[in-house]
Amino acid sequence: QVQLVESGGGLVQAGDSLRLSCTASGRTFSSRAMGWFRQAPGKEREFVAGISWSGNTDYADSVKGRFTISRDNAKNTVSLQMNSLKPEDTAVYYCAGKTGLDVTTGQTSWNYWGQGTQVTVSS
Repeated sequence: QVQLVESGGGLVQAGDSLRLSCTASGRTFSSRAMGWFRQAPGKEREFVAGISWSGNTDYADSVKGRFTISRDNAKNTVSLQMNSLKPEDTAVYYCAGKTGLDVTTGQTSWNYWGQGTQVTVSS
């Protein structure tokens, strides 16, 4: 069983930066793809960014060039650096893990989820 705990959400102004972190339990962290999803009020949960076991990354078009995902296998952590934040980035952000090695964008293929952390960007 893998448990994921997020931290780092908060209230910021448009143009600010924020860093989310996720700590995973379990000994197989390095062999899992990890990712971040988000869900805004009234909308479905959507893929934001993912990183494979080998470090390959993938991003939603809406965050490319602004967000960066990274992982530290020694610490069992995955982070999301969010720059140039916009009001439309406001959502609950979820850390996700999957049993596979590579990133996929569909949420049904992800097996483990954190409790979520709120990110609010004011204009």
